[in-house]
Amino acid sequence: MQRIRHRYLIVALSAALAATPASAAPLYIKAGRLIDGLTNEVRAGQCITVEDEHIKAVGPCGKTPDGASVVDWSTYTVLPGLIDLHTHVADLGQSADLAAPIKSSPAETVLVGARNARATLDAGFTSVRDVGVYRGLTDVTLRNAIDRGDVPGPRMWVAGAYLTIPKGGGELNGVVPNEELPADMRLGVAATPEEAAQKATYLLDHGADFIKAIATGAVLAIGTEPGAPELTEDQLRAIVKVAHSRGKKVTAHAHGAIGIQNAIRAGVDSIEHASLADEATLQLAKQHGTWLAMDIYNGTYIDEEGTKEGWPEEYLRKNRETTEAQRAAFRRAVELGVNIGYATDAGVYPHGLNARQFRNMVKYGMTPMQAIQAATGRAAEEMGRADVGAIVPGRYADFVAVKADPLADISVLEKIDHVMKGGELVR
Repeated sequence: MQRIRHRYLIVALSAALAATPASAAPLYIKAGRLIDGLTNEVRAGQCITVEDEHIKAVGPCGKTPDGASVVDWSTYTVLPGLIDLHTHVADLGQSADLAAPIKSSPAETVLVGARNARATLDAGFTSVRDVGVYRGLTDVTLRNAIDRGDVPGPRMWVAGAYLTIPKGGGELNGVVPNEELPADMRLGVAATPEEAAQKATYLLDHGADFIKAIATGAVLAIGTEPGAPELTEDQLRAIVKVAHSRGKKVTAHAHGAIGIQNAIRAGVDSIEHASLADEATLQLAKQHGTWLAMDIYNGTYIDEEGTKEGWPEEYLRKNRETTEAQRAAFRRAVELGVNIGYATDAGVYPHGLNARQFRNMVKYGMTPMQAIQAATGRAAEEMGRADVGAIVPGRYADFVAVKADPLADISVLEKIDHVMKGGELVR
């Protein structure tokens, strides 16, 4: 009996090892057309060799490597897995109910996040930068669950919470007195530079990958105005000092020109929204090499669906005041050659629809290739990642495949035919 039990253990262990990515058979992927995410070249007849979740080689197709399984995408355009730099996967999503975040427990919030993560991955976004949650550190929990393989989802880089002034654009205002909000909803509230540094340290110590600072008021926050500065330049500088000393980046939510300029001078790495950026502000961003993450589809959804669903009139008014200004700023930023990454604010609109923004990026000045690169190689560059965003040896084997040509019609990316993450076929 002991010998039989021992034999069963060996069989079970062998099966488990065979199922791990590290021991999976190599893949040989035949791409009809290949866009690598870094160059403007479109190459035909290329094959990608994948081993242990990573790209081993890319080159003209030839003999299939010994032991490799073939993935025949020879009638598809193959691109790197897409990257969205501004999502709220680990949160409930926007609605007319201001109190929804406080009505849901952290556990429930994470479970909703798991559903959002699956929708995001299915849409071809294999990596996201998740830029803040009301329930602090739920994004860390979700990221870790995805990394362990507990739930399917994109690679996530998370902020942990919003770093914001009291009653600022990162608080849940208008529900209960802010001082009565649960402690996990105020992890990033800071009134002084010293508190801002302490809160940034806390978030990084508890698993945040970067810091999200609220430099101006917000469209979707009661009692704040997008053009009004919030975190001061000194507070922002204190946050940047902490993060950069640990090799971490800082992105700043900033709509108004003064707040954007404060953030750039303080040394932040990127700006979210940049809706009211004027010429001087865009020139400053270019001078400093600061990235812009501009959600230029989002305003359409807020206006259309927010109106139907009865979102607060304050939200709708601020959205009307910023949407077209943001698109004009985006067009000018493209003309100036400012660094721009692909960022949608998914979570305000439903997860899985992230690719809707591509059409607007082309409409407002980018070529289709520039828009693709903004969501692949350029997005990886903005995050400081050299392991995603491109089809080159050494990076993760994250790919999407579409039958149609996205350079002829960028909207085909709204319906991805096949998705692969780390060498595993998602669909």
